[in-house]
Amino acid sequence: MHYEADQYFVVDGRYRYDSTRVQEAHAWCKAQTRQALLNGKKVVVSNTFTRLSEMEAYRGMSSNVRVIEARGRWENVHGVPDEMLSRMAQRWEQLSS
Repeated sequence: MHYEADQYFVVDGRYRYDSTRVQEAHAWCKAQTRQALLNGKKVVVSNTFTRLSEMEAYRGMSSNVRVIEARGRWENVHGVPDEMLSRMAQRWEQLSS
């Protein structure tokens, strides 16, 4: 199973981001992940975790967790403003090895 908060904003096949609903999106993603794990499924969560604490809820759902840090540059498919991307980069916390 694959979940990400951005999936919450897909309505009728179109991405419709609403900044007022970000907390709802993350709550939805956590709930979907938890339910899938309870059903014995393997789960991939791909969210923009810029701080390690943002992963804690997911890491606490299973003792079998593997975190992959994506290092690179990809297309900004959601139109996030450059200023926001810069702020996110500044608060980045790298995984310990």
